[in-house]
Amino acid sequence: MGLAIGLFLVTFLIIPVATVVVVAFQDPNTGALTLINFVDFFNTSLFQESFLNSLYVASMSVVLATFIALPLAYFTTRFNFGGAVLIQTLGIVPLIMPPFVGAVAMLLLFGENGSVNLLISEWFGFTIPFMEGLNGVILVESIHYFPFILINLSAALLNIDRAMEESAQNLGASGTRLFRRIVFPLAMPGYVAGASLVFLKVFDDLATPLLLNINNMLAPQAYLRISSIGISDPMGYVISVILVAFSLFSLWVSFLALKDKDYSTVQKGGGGLMKRDLKPWEKIGCYAVIFLILGMVLSPHIGLGLLSFGTVWSYSVLPDAFTFAHYENMFSSAGQYISNTLLYAGLAALIDVILGTAIAYIVWRTGMVGRKWLDFIAMGAVAVPGVVLGIGYLRTFVEFNVPIVDKPLASWWVIIVVALAIRRLPYALRACMAALQQVSVMLEEAAENLGATKSRTVMRVVVPLMTGGILAGFVTSFATASVELSATIMLVSAESDAPLAYGIYEFMQSAAGRGPGAALGIVAVLIVGIATYVSHRVIERTEKQRSSGGVRVAEQAGAI
Repeated sequence: MGLAIGLFLVTFLIIPVATVVVVAFQDPNTGALTLINFVDFFNTSLFQESFLNSLYVASMSVVLATFIALPLAYFTTRFNFGGAVLIQTLGIVPLIMPPFVGAVAMLLLFGENGSVNLLISEWFGFTIPFMEGLNGVILVESIHYFPFILINLSAALLNIDRAMEESAQNLGASGTRLFRRIVFPLAMPGYVAGASLVFLKVFDDLATPLLLNINNMLAPQAYLRISSIGISDPMGYVISVILVAFSLFSLWVSFLALKDKDYSTVQKGGGGLMKRDLKPWEKIGCYAVIFLILGMVLSPHIGLGLLSFGTVWSYSVLPDAFTFAHYENMFSSAGQYISNTLLYAGLAALIDVILGTAIAYIVWRTGMVGRKWLDFIAMGAVAVPGVVLGIGYLRTFVEFNVPIVDKPLASWWVIIVVALAIRRLPYALRACMAALQQVSVMLEEAAENLGATKSRTVMRVVVPLMTGGILAGFVTSFATASVELSATIMLVSAESDAPLAYGIYEFMQSAAGRGPGAALGIVAVLIVGIATYVSHRVIERTEKQRSSGGVRVAEQAGAI
């Protein structure tokens, strides 16, 4: 089993990525190893500009996402606040919509002739360039990815021993000084974890810049070079290597930021001060800030909903009229996208939980040589941008003809499923790991002492007890795979094989297609939203079952 999984990962992760790296260092004419491609890259003004733009957008997105997440996290964890749970829930809603889906809606709301600027121009006589050039990418990416900081920072703030704050207040610290010197430094691990994720996701995002027609960034340049010039162009590979290097770099920097520092406290979230009551004027100010932020971060969803029902929406604050025609058009012409997505994401999630369960068992229950490497390689997929994996598959499998089907593997729809499975494997693996760690080894030993074979013990005891984690991993992989575009846009060879994310991208390319594209985007949001809700319900149900005691354990042991 371990050998088969290792072979799968080597074939569909290691070799394609290694191929990209090797080609980046190869002379395109002679095949000799060289640095000339990188020299050409840094000597070309367009690539220099793209490199700096990607760094700038990723860095500024982290800054803006911090300004959005920080008040929400601090207010709801440190003060008695009506609706704190609702505020936190609404704060993570942006994650259920891919950023590129809301990008067009953001243009209609915050663009030069969008609703907000029309109102500002009418009232004050000027406009604000919210969506002009790189500003638009930064705004869309920040609004979509700030929940990574919100979730991690809120958890870190809740874990701080409040006696530390009480001691600081007794010594005279208060207000911003207390936050700057005590609270935020103690919450730094959570903030760094969220910020590094935001940087990594923004730096290699392909779809949002493409939809906003911003091509002078690294990921769009890699896609455009390969799709327009072909897979023999070395610049696409050079850019891919840089994308992977910076993904690893962001993870390394986050590790360095916390290295040799002690953030531990004696109690987790207990002791000392309880949540503080706000004065009336403070509460009004906090609610005003929160409503402003929530209005901003939920605007893509509102805009997408209006666009999906609007007839004509141009140079006006709201659409001229509303209709169901876009949904009728979408269901009549885009049903293939939806069915393809359900098939691809379902198969990818199934592959992920099978691999995740097997890898988790090998790592935690066996002494197999190389088991840690298996875990490391599977998790390494998180640092590989989708566009890099797509380019690697095109280069590696373009000459591998699939028997019976009689077409290259790189242009067969199955390769899209494999790409989705590899991209989402880390999510399912972590869920399966967590589930297995909570299953006692003694249960397996008891089953084997009663005469069960190893395989029977795994199938009748271990896997049933891991059901909650496996289902959570399946749903998470399914939900995120169903809106993946970076890898699939490289691998779709025929319109009939395209998934939903590709369909949205195609619709959004023309003004006439924006309505049906928005309707398709609503379908994507519903799929991800329902899957996320199911995942939460599964996790809650598993927790309740676990806390109810060992009744089920006795049943499983008796079944052997």
